[in-house]
Amino acid sequence: MASQDQVGGTGHDRATDLPANGPRIDEDVELTMGPVRLAGHLTLPERRRGLVVFAHGSGSSRHSPRNRFVAAILNAAGQGTLLFDLLTGAEEADRANVFDIALLGGRLMAVTSWVGSDSRLAGRPIGYFGASTGTAAALWAAAEPGSNVSAVVSRGGRPDLAGQRLTAVTSPTLLIVGALDPLVLSLNREAQTHLAGESRLSVVPGATHLFEEPGTLQQAAILARDWFVEHLPPN
Repeated sequence: MASQDQVGGTGHDRATDLPANGPRIDEDVELTMGPVRLAGHLTLPERRRGLVVFAHGSGSSRHSPRNRFVAAILNAAGQGTLLFDLLTGAEEADRANVFDIALLGGRLMAVTSWVGSDSRLAGRPIGYFGASTGTAAALWAAAEPGSNVSAVVSRGGRPDLAGQRLTAVTSPTLLIVGALDPLVLSLNREAQTHLAGESRLSVVPGATHLFEEPGTLQQAAILARDWFVEHLPPN
């Protein structure tokens, strides 16, 4: 089922009754894939909810201030977060890799498998948060047969780059786009029509592609938080 809404004010603050949680685990992690080493940062609040794996877009990394801001809001709602670089620094230097959605999606699947093998993380419902090309990687991975991804959120993403795999995505998917990002908004509207599962397109007024305008990133983070709180139940 597809739907669209226009966000108003400072964002619907539905989950503010959830108390803030100090992190129980807050550490750098590393995943080795043959000669490739991928770096990430894991945060687990005291309350045991889901785990949201971030798929960064082109030109970004696990140190992205915008994604770290979103992660902090998710942490305060009890969600664990894993911010991972899907490419090494050397790989990012080749722009072809940045837009190789199959490569990025495969890396995200490897990270997800690693999550399932860690005793601290096993059993948590998993969500993906993607931005820019990271959205396509998240949807590419969510479309894989047997995927256990419970929810996907995109911020200013390019779901269209996932191509025909969109029709295999059954995970509930929230697409967040700035109202002043017309090309990406059009691409998201078209991509939403191909998603197989529940989906929603939320348009943030006054926001451009990077959500740099005052209050717009907070609105996007609140939307993401509420979607994950709804679809990643405590375990």
